Amino acid sequence: MRWERLAMVHWRYEAEAVQRLLPRGLLVDRFEGRAWVSLTPFMMSSVRGLGVVPLPPAAFPETNLRTYVRLPDGRSGLWFFSLDVTAPYLLAGQALGVRYRPADLTVRERGADTFYGGRRRGAEGVGYRLGVRAGAPVEEMSPLDDWLTSRWAAFSRRAGLLWLTPVDHEPWTLRRGTVGELEQTLTRSAGLPDPEPPPLVHVSPGVGPVLLGPPRPVLRR
Repeated sequence: MRWERLAMVHWRYEAEAVQRLLPRGLLVDRFEGRAWVSLTPFMMSSVRGLGVVPLPPAAFPETNLRTYVRLPDGRSGLWFFSLDVTAPYLLAGQALGVRYRPADLTVRERGADTFYGGRRRGAEGVGYRLGVRAGAPVEEMSPLDDWLTSRWAAFSRRAGLLWLTPVDHEPWTLRRGTVGELEQTLTRSAGLPDPEPPPLVHVSPGVGPVLLGPPRPVLRR
């Protein structure tokens, strides 16, 4: 698959506020003592089942709300509070505990600005509106830039097990970004307090191909 027209809106959080929402066996990862939570809308395209069979539609939006975690042995990755999607077949990921939710999502571009919006189906008042402007290229990654964007695994929980799904893709091409408008209830719906402004923002034209390995259990409760 490819991930395209992507924005990452990152907020600092107190680590304890995030840790209490994680399953047993996962530890909140910290940068200089703080946890981070990211709202990440993008377009997904060129999805192929088993890497071979094209899956329609050709392109569609997704929005996820994620945080940064690690196992006691040090392996790090992502934990998704929610993944709002428009493609019904992705909901099959719920079988492994991945928090896919059906939603109505939009992505619109106007010059250097990209506007994202979403409303979760069956969950009144859960959604967001976001306008992001792309800025200067990130020519030299800071330690925080790298920490937030270089994650090569995602965790989920199902049937008393933690599952790890490997993720592989080329390095991101990133630009700095600024938020022009933002209204969202996704963090509150996840059980988090409202985020502290201002956010750190990354924008990317995309990355691909993105390869997801087979999920495997890593820890029994």
